[in-house]
Amino acid sequence: MSGKNSLDTLSTLDVKGKSYDYYSLPKAAKSLGNIDKLPASMKVLLENLLRNEDGETVTHDDLQAMVDWLKKKKIDREIQYRPARVLMQDFTGVPGIVDLAAMRDAVNKAGHNPEIINPLSPVDLVIDHSVMVDKYATPEAFKQNVRMEMDRNKERYEFLKWGQGAFENFRVVPPGTGICHQVNLEYLGKSVWTKEEDGKTVAYPDTLVGTDSHTTMINALGVLGWGVGGIEAEAAMLGQPVSMLIPEVVGFRMTGKLPEGVTATDLVLTVTQMLREKGVVGKFVEFYGPGLDNLPLADRATISNMAPEYGATCGFFPVDDETINYMRLSGRDEETLNLVEAYCKEQGLWRRNDNEPEFTDGMELDLGTVTASLAGPKRPQDRVNMEQLGSNFDLILENNGQANETDKEVPVKGQDYSLSHGDVVIAAITSCTNTSNPSVLMAAGLLAKKAIEKGLDRKPWVKSSFAPGSKVVTDYLKKAGFTPYMEDLGFHLVGYGCTTCIGNSGPLDDEITEAINEGNLTVSSVLSGNRNFEGRVHPEVKANWLASPPLVVAYALAGTTRTDLSKDPLGTDKDGNDVYLKDIWPTTSEIAEAVKTVDNEMFRKEYAEVFEGDEEWREINVAEGKVYDWQDDSTYVKNPPFFEGIDKPLEELQDIKGANVLAVFADSITTDHISPAGAIKADAPAGKYLQENGVAVKDFNSYGSRRGNHEVMMRGTFANIRIKNQMLDDVEGGYTKYIPTGEQMAIYDAAMKYMENDTPLVVLAGKEYGTGSSRDWAAKGTRLLGVKAVIAESYERIHRSNLIGMGVLPLQFDEAEGVEEHGLTGEEEISILGLNKDLKPGQILDVVAKRNNGEEVKFQVKCRIDTGNEMRYYKNGGILHYVLRQMLKD
Repeated sequence: MSGKNSLDTLSTLDVKGKSYDYYSLPKAAKSLGNIDKLPASMKVLLENLLRNEDGETVTHDDLQAMVDWLKKKKIDREIQYRPARVLMQDFTGVPGIVDLAAMRDAVNKAGHNPEIINPLSPVDLVIDHSVMVDKYATPEAFKQNVRMEMDRNKERYEFLKWGQGAFENFRVVPPGTGICHQVNLEYLGKSVWTKEEDGKTVAYPDTLVGTDSHTTMINALGVLGWGVGGIEAEAAMLGQPVSMLIPEVVGFRMTGKLPEGVTATDLVLTVTQMLREKGVVGKFVEFYGPGLDNLPLADRATISNMAPEYGATCGFFPVDDETINYMRLSGRDEETLNLVEAYCKEQGLWRRNDNEPEFTDGMELDLGTVTASLAGPKRPQDRVNMEQLGSNFDLILENNGQANETDKEVPVKGQDYSLSHGDVVIAAITSCTNTSNPSVLMAAGLLAKKAIEKGLDRKPWVKSSFAPGSKVVTDYLKKAGFTPYMEDLGFHLVGYGCTTCIGNSGPLDDEITEAINEGNLTVSSVLSGNRNFEGRVHPEVKANWLASPPLVVAYALAGTTRTDLSKDPLGTDKDGNDVYLKDIWPTTSEIAEAVKTVDNEMFRKEYAEVFEGDEEWREINVAEGKVYDWQDDSTYVKNPPFFEGIDKPLEELQDIKGANVLAVFADSITTDHISPAGAIKADAPAGKYLQENGVAVKDFNSYGSRRGNHEVMMRGTFANIRIKNQMLDDVEGGYTKYIPTGEQMAIYDAAMKYMENDTPLVVLAGKEYGTGSSRDWAAKGTRLLGVKAVIAESYERIHRSNLIGMGVLPLQFDEAEGVEEHGLTGEEEISILGLNKDLKPGQILDVVAKRNNGEEVKFQVKCRIDTGNEMRYYKNGGILHYVLRQMLKD
């Protein structure tokens, strides 16, 4: 671990009789310059470079640039960051391990030892994305859903257990345990990491990258981490540094305290809206100020979790007394707590109100101004005050051409009620964002108790579910006495996992689905999640609202989002009197009293055997061998074609000439649009493939669970039912125009026809292309369809990186230019000039778009390969291709 150490900063720290080696930032400052005002997140980066200085990947000039940042607040310099560990969830983890298995296969076929492919950094994979809400509102829901999860995913789980035995430094947290980010916050994260080296214990900041965009949740614990694509995480596992530009850091100062009745969810939706409007894509956000004294760590975690929604690389909270209090509550041992406090104070990483850092830019929020909020109907940054939700929904109907249908009712067959626009058909307490937070969950329990005591019940058309992020949550709700009331309202435990937030909401009752489709109803879901993109939550639900857990319960009682809960009644009590939200909303003191129920014994008990799993997991048969025995008949796990011919000479870059356009997209196309995670339609290319391979429709599972099979995933690329290709008029779903014949067909089918004729493809898009989840299949599928380049107005950070990681060229229109400004329809023949061995990061390239009449439109684009390392990856056909070639060469 010790590098060149040109500044002679290796020091010793004694903590209550135990000695640690560490790389001293105060000693480095004596040579580099004063760093007192450097943001804490930047100090973590500086320590990372200091510890890994080797004169090649990290130089003295890199260290100096980090300190010189204070003078300019922006430095255009590439650095090589080496995180301490990697975190995965199973949707992205399975394809990640498939890639490692495929690399071992390629190495083995090339005549080398396959075990050279092995994680060098600790890797934890948490199975949390596979459980679906098939059963709900019954005491048997959890047991039945887990049973179905195990039946559906047996092949995947066998594969993961093989990986656990075949690879070193790789642990799996079994299904039914918790959500990866909550497990990370409550158990895995340490704030200060240690490693035994040369007989000594070296201490350094806990850092990580994760294969889920909400990895940022751990920032609340003073741990610097963010989401990357699976391919970039795999490279980090294999010893490659994360190549990045020294970031800008936006300071977000907080003052005051939250008012009575306002939750952490309301706060995070306000912060998300503010920072999206500010524009922080690709930047660090660091929170500071006296308001943090009034912000529990669980509230901080809610804010850090949503960093992808406000677009930042991370949302960082420095370590302070509250960090130590939370780590003690969640069962960390005293030796760890002593080290964290001593190390952070010694290194200047401890938050102090009397020494506020300097930032690139800043914002400020008085917590006392936050109001009750939701966000929707299809973006997490679109905050709506609770009292305005009803009128907001009327605007949605107007935009949908349904303004004259406000009184429309569709009878539900076999029931004594009707469905209308705006009715809540899904109410889900789910996701890492809020189920990590005892205050909002206790608020939900208290509200449920008061509602039952008033004689209220959820409306019969609402599918209700409760999917917490760890078993600790069910422990404290039960101890507080709230579980019976939650269950009386239909919020039974359905599983420990992400469920509704990632599209695993399960089916609606048949009669509900029939009424929605018959009336073309715009119905709602209300969930305590972090994502509500089109087509994500449920294919029949067009309006999806993010809200706090108590508001989820409230809207289940109301049964509609076309209401103002600040003045409209939720229902009537036993005597027929109207009951309002204010009558059952818990007070801050009531919530605080309930939170006292939570104790560290709960955490210690639930995490004592976190890697053991239940009997079904333990009984899964594991294949032996260091090279995976691929099964030809598997529809879940297949050897991908990415590394075919890896031992052959590398071809030089060439111009892309005569390309057709596969699709033209507007702004805010998400990775959910590009590579959906939810249900697979029977008549879609992926559905047809599964049926041809003997899979019944009822056993399709989801796109997310099938990510270990490239045949399914390439057919599912651009297959979201709500995606709109502007090459077609008034058509939703994964279709395009096949230019040679003018036919409309599935995007996959068109791509295969182009491939038969060796025709390269490009995709044209607007702003924020690839926003949302860190979904590597959004890039993998793009490559497998034959797309050579994407030209967009702007990119979200992770997807741009993923495209490069798969050898797809991200290009960006000049500012204020785009598809519309150049009059492009998608029927042009595209050529991109200037691609050769001398291509440089950020280079300006010429594009020629030739119309059918021979007219040429010429414009320039910027190559959005931003760093030298990224360029090396691209020229090798992708990041893993580069790593594998280097290994074979060595």
